[in-house]
Formats: sequence, C-alpha cells, structure tokens
Amino acid sequence: MKIDWAAIGSVFGVSLVFTVGLVAVFTLGVNGLVRREKAAAQGGSAGLALTGAYVCFAACAAAVAYGIYLIMAKA
Repeated sequence: MKIDWAAIGSVFGVSLVFTVGLVAVFTLGVNGLVRREKAAAQGGSAGLALTGAYVCFAACAAAVAYGIYLIMAKA
C-alpha cells in the first residue's frame, strides 16, 4: 500500500484554512449581535451591525449546506 502524503497534506491544509475561516466568520456574526445590543442599550441604531451579523450567519449556513451537499452527492 502506498500513501500519498502530498494529498493528505493538501487536504489537511485546505481543511484547516476553511475551518479557521468559518469560525472567524461566525465570530464576526456574534460580534455584530453584541454591537447591536450595546447600541440598543445606549439608545442608538445599529442596523449595519445587525445586517452584517445576518450576512455572516448566512455565509456560515451556506458553507455548511455546501459541505453536506458535497458529502451527499458522492453517496
């Protein structure tokens, strides 16, 4: 049996980058919700923070849905 270490390293690298990126986008979404709460407590409007949070969460949901699609398409 021959193991293709370059392919394993490539898959590991891509997985690591996308995982860290997805966590960062989710963190930005949570941060947007926190900013909205702070603005509401101070009597201001934070429509942009809320919109940004929704965009971040939608991007996370799309990435998860695409991953599930890739898994199910091969089955």
